[in-house]
Amino acid sequence: MYYGIEIILLFILGLIVGSFSNVCIYRIPGNESIIYPASHCPNCHNSILVKDNIPLLSYILLKGRCRNCGDRISIQYPVVELLTGLIYLIIYLIYGLSTQSLIYIILSSALVIIAFIDLNEQVIPEVISLPGIIIGLTLSFFVPYITFVNSALGIVIGGGIILVIRLTGSLIFKKESMGIGDIELAAMVGAFLGWRYIIISLFLGFFGGALTGIFLILLKIKNREDAIPFGPFIVFGSIISLLCGEKIISWYLGF
Repeated sequence: MYYGIEIILLFILGLIVGSFSNVCIYRIPGNESIIYPASHCPNCHNSILVKDNIPLLSYILLKGRCRNCGDRISIQYPVVELLTGLIYLIIYLIYGLSTQSLIYIILSSALVIIAFIDLNEQVIPEVISLPGIIIGLTLSFFVPYITFVNSALGIVIGGGIILVIRLTGSLIFKKESMGIGDIELAAMVGAFLGWRYIIISLFLGFFGGALTGIFLILLKIKNREDAIPFGPFIVFGSIISLLCGEKIISWYLGF
């Protein structure tokens, strides 16, 4: 019974944090405060009532429109809330109530924010990634799931791989292949997950990015010259790694 209650509470917590993440996604790129003013409609600027600010449920009840002006609410809002809730739930089911779960929950929340900011603005916010590198490395002194050496190697290998690709792309194609933000994001993930998991994260990210790029080109949504933000794919690979990293490594070694 307690197990079921914990699952429900953690999922609700994820929805609430997802709602706050939407505020961060909207405001951080413009260097706005994430605390003040209160949540408001970006179209009519009226404050959102408490009853209209219930994660997921309010979007459904309002049929995706602002109560005051009737402007359509972006589908991103319920998607981020639901995604965060589901990630929290899966982390709990895998790692239980543990310090590792707490750290992975914090990391995944930051990654979701970064992914959607990069999707919307094609920029990875340093205000999250740079402190994240320091926090991840510092935690390695106090938690048993990762060592300092593993964390440090994760930073060097994660950031180094993207840096090499950036420099190589600049030399061969005479244009920027990867942004500085991608380097910082990979280093942050490496700090939290270590060198083995960051390699898996980047491999999955490159694989997912390539498939998506091919798909978009075939549908003529993008052409070969269009840039596709890579941050969301690093985030995708990182979340898969923190959830299934050991299984992926065991599967690979099985060959």
